[in-house]
Amino acid sequence: MICISIAGLSFERCREALSDAQMAEIRLDRLDFSLQQVREVFSMRSGLIAACRPGNISEAERTGLLLAAVEAGAAYADIEIDAGAGFRETVTTACRKNDCKVIISYHNYENTPPLEELKVLVNRCFSAGADVAKIACQVNCEADAARILSLYDRDEIGNENKKIVAIGMGEKGKITRPAALLLGAPFTYAALSEGRETAPGQMSKQTLEEILDRLTG
Repeated sequence: MICISIAGLSFERCREALSDAQMAEIRLDRLDFSLQQVREVFSMRSGLIAACRPGNISEAERTGLLLAAVEAGAAYADIEIDAGAGFRETVTTACRKNDCKVIISYHNYENTPPLEELKVLVNRCFSAGADVAKIACQVNCEADAARILSLYDRDEIGNENKKIVAIGMGEKGKITRPAALLLGAPFTYAALSEGRETAPGQMSKQTLEEILDRLTG
């Protein structure tokens, strides 16, 4: 399934974008929504991921936004692997009470670590309570992309029944985005349209659909 990442939209435009999306990641740190608007968006439909990255707002604000989303019906909440234990426990507890799955995510905007380190990170995600482990790394060469995609080899990482979304960022990482679905990822991320990317190398939903059609047609 293709998950559209939504950021930088007005409340009304966000509602419109969700009307025909199968799945969407709502980047709450990049949307100027009130708590009531967050609740309204996440009660609109199923298949929504609540994500609120650190940096621009306080941890208390992030907690409040994510809890509002989870309690309103979010399908997933995304928590960074390096988030504080208190923050992670608060959000995870709310998820378990509200039938919301937990994504534990690792992002590296500089490079792709060695395979052994990536495998450790995947297992750290599951140890931290992940229903889905997300690994997103900057890809600087073809070998980096191959290393990321090797995480879908369950024999390699020893998590036969675990769900993993492993994708590469940057131009050289684009191949990993359609490949993720073909290799068993439950979803992969795409931009709503050209110019609406939320990560380096992210394709538009239309472009990704066209590639997948050619690969599977």
